[in-house]
Amino acid sequence: MKPIKPIFEEITEQLSAVNNTIQIIAVTKQVGIERTKEAIQAGVHHLGENRPEGLSQKLEAIDENVSWHYIGNLQTRKVKDVINEIDYLHSLDRLSLAKEIQKRATRPVNCFVQVNVSAEESKSGIEPEDTINFIESLEAYDNIKVVGLMTMAPNTSDESVIREAFKGLKSLQLQVSEKNWAHAPCTECSMGMSNDYLIAAQEGASFVRIGTALVGAESEEK
Repeated sequence: MKPIKPIFEEITEQLSAVNNTIQIIAVTKQVGIERTKEAIQAGVHHLGENRPEGLSQKLEAIDENVSWHYIGNLQTRKVKDVINEIDYLHSLDRLSLAKEIQKRATRPVNCFVQVNVSAEESKSGIEPEDTINFIESLEAYDNIKVVGLMTMAPNTSDESVIREAFKGLKSLQLQVSEKNWAHAPCTECSMGMSNDYLIAAQEGASFVRIGTALVGAESEEK
């Protein structure tokens, strides 16, 4: 696979031309420990995993000052294995999950509420029209801090459709932040992946989640 450092520098330059405060999350779920270490050496400070097992393996092997993001659907029964090991959760999408986080977390957890902006049945997430009420209800859970919203782009190659979805999430994020809720500052937008991170940046992303375009993919974890 190609060295990560020049790829990371190129992506950083592309994003800086739009907004130099955007954080790049290297999604390392399809690569092993050595490739993940290479990403850190290249200057990556945010790493994303979507399986408890993959997260555990990398945490055990990597002792670096990085931020860990859990970006996949988190089963309620797996919360105890994950929640105190991560810095950010990108997939808070139901009250049962919030209750389990409240029960298991030993300190407040930075959470992104996942919103199904595209209304695709194959995607998880709160419906846009239910998002504000859902976030308001989280005030009762002092181990949850809603730092922002997350979405996944529609499954299409139509850039205009993707752009509208990202615009929708940004608009909703601003609506929540204007509430000035202490438990939900909601200043961030997590959106954009390998194929659409530049569009997401242009529409207000503050975190982009880039996997194969940055670190590649390996057939199996090492």
